[in-house]
Amino acid sequence: MEYRIDDRQLNAAVFIAFVNKVWPGKYDADRTAEALSKTLNITAYDGETLVECLRILTDGYFFGTITEMLVLPEYQRQGIGSRLLQLARENTPTMLYFGAQPTAEQFYEKNGCPKGFQSYTIEKKRQ
Repeated sequence: MEYRIDDRQLNAAVFIAFVNKVWPGKYDADRTAEALSKTLNITAYDGETLVECLRILTDGYFFGTITEMLVLPEYQRQGIGSRLLQLARENTPTMLYFGAQPTAEQFYEKNGCPKGFQSYTIEKKRQ
């Protein structure tokens, strides 16, 4: 497995193909490229195949959040997610806040992430 910190080679086409295997949807390539350019992207590749991506959005001083951590289903439970969390911990400039799906809470707690504040959402439709 090859891990890349601040993966600037990650492009919209590769990310969209990857994300559609986890969160199928219609994603705009230009907006995806812009989003990727604003985050610290920590990735895992099996050969040429992107198998996991953890994205950090941060102001570099006060606040940081994991926007998402995605792993291909066939690569789950192999320690890749734990390694990406470790790399995020080692390379973030700030404390990280993030939400978790209820089914993922045990994974984060096992990896030393204590439960914090309750989260809330303000929904906005994609354009």
